[in-house]
Amino acid sequence: MTARRRLQGIVTSDKMMKTIVVEVSRTYRHPLYQKVVHSQKRFMVHDELGCKIGDEVLIVESKPISRKIRWVVQEILKKTEIEEEIVKED
Repeated sequence: MTARRRLQGIVTSDKMMKTIVVEVSRTYRHPLYQKVVHSQKRFMVHDELGCKIGDEVLIVESKPISRKIRWVVQEILKKTEIEEEIVKED
């Protein structure tokens, strides 16, 4: 049995039901040119924990849930401190 891959990223969208989009950033040195390269990849992730935009999450590889979803949120590492405005009814 192979070990499941785990990645750490930031939630960029939570508009879908039980699905979020997580952007994973990676920085590495180019093997030939020795220049620092920054790359981002976006994953569609199944979410049962109720993540919000800006949260830092740990995602783990899983069996295919749908055509595009092959990752699941394992835990929320850091919550965002977004103040919600309360609209008062007149």
